[in-house]
Amino acid sequence: MKLNLKYLLITVLLSTYGFGQNTKNTKPNLVIIFTDDQGYGDLRCFGGQHVYTPNIDQMANEGAKLTSFYMASPLCTPSRAALMTGSYPRRVSMEPPSSLTVDLPNVPKGKKFPVCLAADGNGLNPDEVTLAEIAKSVGYSTGMFGKWHLGDQPEFLPTKQGFDEFFGLPYSHDISPKHPRQQFFKFPSLPVLEGEKVIELDPNKDNLTKRVTQRAVQFIKEHKDENFFLYVPHPIPHGPLAASKEIKKEYANLLKSGVKADDNIYSTAIYEIDWSVGQILQTLKEQGIDDNTIVLFTSDNGAANRKGSTKPLRGHKGQTLEGGMRVPTVIRWPAKIKAGIEIDELLTSMDVLPTFAKLIGAKLSKNTIDGKDIMPVLTTNAKTPHEYFFYSHWGTLEAVRWGDWKLRIVKDEAALYNLKTDIAEKNNVIHQYPKIVAQLKKEMQKFEKEMEKNARPVGHVENPKPLTK
Repeated sequence: MKLNLKYLLITVLLSTYGFGQNTKNTKPNLVIIFTDDQGYGDLRCFGGQHVYTPNIDQMANEGAKLTSFYMASPLCTPSRAALMTGSYPRRVSMEPPSSLTVDLPNVPKGKKFPVCLAADGNGLNPDEVTLAEIAKSVGYSTGMFGKWHLGDQPEFLPTKQGFDEFFGLPYSHDISPKHPRQQFFKFPSLPVLEGEKVIELDPNKDNLTKRVTQRAVQFIKEHKDENFFLYVPHPIPHGPLAASKEIKKEYANLLKSGVKADDNIYSTAIYEIDWSVGQILQTLKEQGIDDNTIVLFTSDNGAANRKGSTKPLRGHKGQTLEGGMRVPTVIRWPAKIKAGIEIDELLTSMDVLPTFAKLIGAKLSKNTIDGKDIMPVLTTNAKTPHEYFFYSHWGTLEAVRWGDWKLRIVKDEAALYNLKTDIAEKNNVIHQYPKIVAQLKKEMQKFEKEMEKNARPVGHVENPKPLTK
């Protein structure tokens, strides 16, 4: 009898141990690394010979390159709104979102500026359900370190939108008294926030990437035994370009060309971004959670700096040409995504929210979501779930993609491109395919009507105040 009891006890203990091992953290951890103004050709694994990105290249070798991955806008704020909500920026009224009207060169008179600036009364509506809130709803710890840019008023800050922790900037690091158009804007000092508290003014921009990385690494270590969602939206390589002195020295020595890092600051900044990715991936491995962590690396829009590259695409930040909205993207998940593959199916940043939600067993809100679950595309060679993808800028619909076809209409000038044979959009074949043109024009009209009917309101506060004097 004693032997039977002993055997039973051992069996129960082993079963309990086995059950704990099999169920602990079976859901994947989620990491998004989001750079600012990094072009399609600004990774070595995407053909950029002017940059050196060994860690991201290795990430691509161990995961998948997404060569037709789109942001929903060619600008900072609306592209971030789309990532966080899974919806077109126009659906959440975040393009253009700003309540500030200015007169600037190349901007239509009386046009509202298309970013959330300092002391802006508009921001992402608190009623929107963000990616962080989706993760938090099923017990994930959530942390964000970097640039927010979805509203700087207390009602709109990351900690009010689902993030447990936030360290970083409320908007771009050029929104400061040193802005080249300061006479128009009268920007206050640039604040650094810890949660909702300003802890520093006008930080050393050279150290932004380093500080954001250190906090991301710390977050991983502190939450390694639980599921987490980590969002790392780097302020760089948006101008003013910067990099730490350690990276400047290391990269200059690596080049062995005699060129100073400050004279090659764009590629130096990209090299530090790559260093940051390496630190995050290394930490995941050291903590033993690498295999079941999804890491997505991408950019908010095309390159703005003339030293950046969108090759072989045409266009840049602020345009609905491919170079403005198709961005370099790599995703790695050793447990599920095959290593070293390239996926050219049309995918978008809006797909991240519904895809992650399904993976972690979270319910979507009742709000209309424009993104789709793309996990079958990433894991089973499925086709894109999108029949059409729409390109808007300054709140104006300018283009639509259907399969390999793209129709673009800007200032009454229309062009039709076949992106499979003409990725650089150089050969306008609009007169050769009138039926396709008619079909795509009809779809653009339908999209316009649908957005006008079903757009949700932007968040707004009266009498906004700057976070700093």
